[in-house]
Amino acid sequence: MAALSRDLNAAGSDQHQLPDLDSYDHVLVAFSGGRDSLACLLHLLELGVPKEKIEAQHHLVDGREGSTFMDWPCTESYCEAVCKALGVKLTFSWRERGFLGEMLRDASPTAPMWFPGADGGYAKTGGKGPLGTRKKFPQVSANLAVRWCSSALKISCMDAYLANNPRFLGKRTLVITGERAEESASRSKYARFEAHRADTRSSKRVPRHIDVWRCVHEWAEQRVWGIIARWRLLAHPAYWLGYSRCSCRLCIFSSPDQWATGRKIAPAAFETVANYEREFKVTIHRTKTVTERADAGTPYAFDEKWVAIANSRTFDMPVFMDPWILPPGAYGNSFGPT
Repeated sequence: MAALSRDLNAAGSDQHQLPDLDSYDHVLVAFSGGRDSLACLLHLLELGVPKEKIEAQHHLVDGREGSTFMDWPCTESYCEAVCKALGVKLTFSWRERGFLGEMLRDASPTAPMWFPGADGGYAKTGGKGPLGTRKKFPQVSANLAVRWCSSALKISCMDAYLANNPRFLGKRTLVITGERAEESASRSKYARFEAHRADTRSSKRVPRHIDVWRCVHEWAEQRVWGIIARWRLLAHPAYWLGYSRCSCRLCIFSSPDQWATGRKIAPAAFETVANYEREFKVTIHRTKTVTERADAGTPYAFDEKWVAIANSRTFDMPVFMDPWILPPGAYGNSFGPT
């Protein structure tokens, strides 16, 4: 595996030298089930990283109490199916009561976070912080203090896992995330490789060497779909419904067309969101309600079979496609975090 640290300029692909992948004990992929995180996972396998070193880490946005308030109901099962087919370990982390619980927080601390524990089960931390009140949706912003869905339900959960599971002590861990420069001006400025927030390599008491590698940062979307096509993997159902990104089913960054589509495929969930906007007297968009935004949009055209698949908590379709087909949502207008 010495070739893993070679410079790939000659191949016309990556512009920077790869990290020394042989030097890491653990390689964690922040795995949403979307195209970019899937490309990250496949890239590691193509580079020859042993499967036993790789762990796909999925954040359950709605928690594990059975809620499907915001996320695609199929996502957890889809991730399980893909990782099983690839022979890669999949683990979960989540904040207790998920998105809805955090949004409805009223003079109470942020709920505990659950993550893979030392004994093979799950452990939790937190839940004893200062009292606070949200009572409104995350706001459409690059500021994670107000776009709290990313920070409270995803980033903090991974941090809690890295900081509290003893398997990372005295080890070298590489965290893989799928941000790409092409997505926004802000993301183009992200470091391709850096120390993780949970890194404590200089500590004598709790030494954890943790790096972050954004391994598809310089990739164009064409290259992302290219590696998925090469492996013949079925893309997440969201792409088959016309969405260009696999975020939440009712993502706060949704365009008018996506709100219109969300209302069509999940009318009860859409109305719940609309009712909370009215209750909070603060809309997601700040100047327009989700109903007004949906009214201004046109639902995507899609094969109706994908509605039932996307809205099911059980994903039992074949993971590999032969022949492979590019989903309708590929190369569409991308609406998401800056």
